[in-house]
Amino acid sequence: MKHRIVVLGAGYAGAVTAGRLARRLHRDDVEITLVNGDPEFVERVRLHQLAAGQDLRSRPLRAVFAGTGVRLRTAWVASVDADRKTVALTGDQGPETLGYDTLVYALGSTTTDHGVPGVAEYAHNVAGKREALRLRARLAELEPGATVLVVGGGLTGIEAATEIAEARPDLEVSIAARGGVGDRLGDKARRHLHLVLDRLGIAVHARADVTRVEADAVVTAEAGRIPARVTVWTAGFAVHPIAAATTLTVSDTGQIVVDGTMRSVSHPDVYAVGDAARAEGAGGKPLRMACATATPMAWQAADALAARLTGREVRETTIGYAAQCVSLGRRDGILQRVTHEDEITSTVIAGRGGARIKELICSAAAWSVSHPTMLMPGRRRRLVVTREAETRLATT
Repeated sequence: MKHRIVVLGAGYAGAVTAGRLARRLHRDDVEITLVNGDPEFVERVRLHQLAAGQDLRSRPLRAVFAGTGVRLRTAWVASVDADRKTVALTGDQGPETLGYDTLVYALGSTTTDHGVPGVAEYAHNVAGKREALRLRARLAELEPGATVLVVGGGLTGIEAATEIAEARPDLEVSIAARGGVGDRLGDKARRHLHLVLDRLGIAVHARADVTRVEADAVVTAEAGRIPARVTVWTAGFAVHPIAAATTLTVSDTGQIVVDGTMRSVSHPDVYAVGDAARAEGAGGKPLRMACATATPMAWQAADALAARLTGREVRETTIGYAAQCVSLGRRDGILQRVTHEDEITSTVIAGRGGARIKELICSAAAWSVSHPTMLMPGRRRRLVVTREAETRLATT
């Protein structure tokens, strides 16, 4: 019997893991199934562009994985039974149960309202394709002079605000943050950021803790009521609650706790990658939710799983960082160099140079997903006698 590998989620982490496993393992020995709710790969790092009215390149997953041996299931994950090794799915064909020998959990994250009233009812977000398209449609309805408020001073909020302001200079765009806007950036990068915000006419409400979202405004503890025909909520992300409802060991954030090979510390037949995993990086610090960590986590998990199945040495690499990138519309951006431990350095590339680098990074990430087996040298490895491999998988 073939060893059944089920990968949940085809974002950056899940898609790269599935493709790398297909290149590492022989299809006569394994059956790799990739489950995703959307039939296309979604470039999440570009959803602010989609919301602002730009059209993104279509990347159907069936075309991406054609010829790789990876089976695709377009369905939503309802639950996971980590003890019985099954996954419950819902799709166009109704409910379905999928069994596995090894599970790769890559369901990512979504926006969180932090318990603030009115967010679910009135706010938009750019955490997913459907949400970005909903915001796009709402922005298209706005007349000149209408107010748009982005809540959140992190990189997602900055990218959303600048993209909307550049695409729709007729709107009154502002950004509200509990602290400052761009606090994670260094001094030089922050100075450039605020020059761009001024150039685009984006008003900044710093130290504005939003306590309620209304249909046409937000209420803050410090600044009172800020008018907003449209509120865009980017104040943080949280993982889907599916993992926390299982017997898997999860962190207080609901992420699956994994070791250095991205393997669950409680269930050796489960791996977790991307935003859904709680893993330590350089300096022992938890890896942050980011595309920059999704891909190396996927490499680590796929290589470790393939090594265990084929009887080779399991190698572990410490994941670290090199830079933070943020786009400021289509013609401006910032590359902030960081240490391996994600500490800010004084090196910054801003302006058109920063925009070009950010575009190159985003394009390269999408290319690596669209060509899942092209970057892997060597031949596919055969499994060690299957039952022996499965025993090793459960005990090493």
